[in-house]
Amino acid sequence: MAADPQTAAPSGDTRGKIVDALMQLAGERAFENINIADIARRAGITLGQFRELFPSKGAVLAAFTRRIDRIVLDDASDDLMAEPAKERLFDVLMRRLDAMSPYKRGVEGVMDWARRDPLSAAALNREVLNSMRFMLESAGIDCEGAVGAVKLQGLAMAWARVLEVWFRDDDPGLSATMAALDKELTRGRRIVARVEDLDRLASPLRSLMSAVLDPRRGFGGRKRGQSRREQARDDLETT
Repeated sequence: MAADPQTAAPSGDTRGKIVDALMQLAGERAFENINIADIARRAGITLGQFRELFPSKGAVLAAFTRRIDRIVLDDASDDLMAEPAKERLFDVLMRRLDAMSPYKRGVEGVMDWARRDPLSAAALNREVLNSMRFMLESAGIDCEGAVGAVKLQGLAMAWARVLEVWFRDDDPGLSATMAALDKELTRGRRIVARVEDLDRLASPLRSLMSAVLDPRRGFGGRKRGQSRREQARDDLETT
């Protein structure tokens, strides 16, 4: 399986050649049956050169993920920032699929491997979470805090379901994939709205527990050794 000349790494980019080689091989055979010597041979380099650039096969896969991230992020623009968040994220993720298109069979091979190996799936999930963080940032969507963690993991799971549709979608217009992505983002938006409501409801309780558990405060919310007048002044300053 030859590399797509439009996406193959430049002749002097040995790291890129290694990434290309791994993704080509992942589209041809089970991922667990690919060894480092196979990758080096396909990339046209020695094992010593491979060792200088990557410590493992997993590190090469992480480099591929960063390559896709970079393509999507470098192509970002502010044209859709006036649109709803769902539309912005839809555009970002469709651009991600475009960037992954030359490696479609290889990505499918990686996903099949993850289903067979729970430990590898957990490591892959960490990479996907980090990528989704940047996809949300590119779409102008906040992903910090507890609610942000829900968004990230939910989007990673939704992305896996969209990829399953994408692998089988041979329509050049990707109509089935676009419908699946739209459905997942609509469902995710409803879930996030409920989580945000719960977070707002829990906020007063968190503040109360923080005050109760603060070792600097005694009964009545006063810091140890603090008079009522000093407490009142502090409360005014924080409101």
